[in-house]
Amino acid sequence: MSKSSEKKFSDLLNIMKRLRQDCPWDKKQTTESLRQYLLEETYEVLESIDNQDWNELGKELGDLLLQIVFHSVIAEEKGKFSIDDVIENINKKLIERHPHVFGEKKVNSAEDVADNWEHIKMNSEKRDSLLSGIPMQAPALLFAQRMQEKASKIGFDWENVEGIVQKIEEEISELKAALSEGDKDKIQEEIGDTIFSIVNISRFLNLNAEDCLRSTNKKFKKRFQYIENYYNGDFDSMKKASLKDLDDLWEKAKNE
Repeated sequence: MSKSSEKKFSDLLNIMKRLRQDCPWDKKQTTESLRQYLLEETYEVLESIDNQDWNELGKELGDLLLQIVFHSVIAEEKGKFSIDDVIENINKKLIERHPHVFGEKKVNSAEDVADNWEHIKMNSEKRDSLLSGIPMQAPALLFAQRMQEKASKIGFDWENVEGIVQKIEEEISELKAALSEGDKDKIQEEIGDTIFSIVNISRFLNLNAEDCLRSTNKKFKKRFQYIENYYNGDFDSMKKASLKDLDDLWEKAKNE
């Protein structure tokens, strides 16, 4: 870090400490009240990455950094830890988890690095399960994919993609049966099983299920807004339109 960068980071820390003293809003915040903002800023970083908007990404990373500094200043006030501890901990972890860079360990691929990372994590953090360490607050798709990835490390995995496709078809058949029975609890269970299997095929093909769904959400939003624009935002006219009319516009949106 250059002297200029060190000064800018120091300025950020001092500004945050000043705000905690003199700004009524900043002063009343807690680690609990800031949770929503931390999550929101994270998603805004992801959006700028998806859009390949480097200018916006630089700004959003700053907003995310602010959240880290904010939490650290609050913790320091309570005598729990400081931003120095945060940086020291991550420095130590990076060196410890990269013995092929900072030590004598030999690796042949990125996969070897990932396997070694998990092995060191299990030993250093004394985890009682391979599935430990995935935050329960994580989005369900991400949680499912991370569990599957960890389970695959010991060979608990599909041999080929055809097996997963067959499993998806099996889950859909079970979902159809649950729908015919009208058992809401069973329907919910089978929907979950089907989604879990679809996550499995994403993970098996080295695709991120969250990214896959986010891309589809973006596509749906764009096409639906095409329909809204056709009706000039007149929602009453949209409601009166036939499903065929709406579907025809949907197809036009796809083609355009």
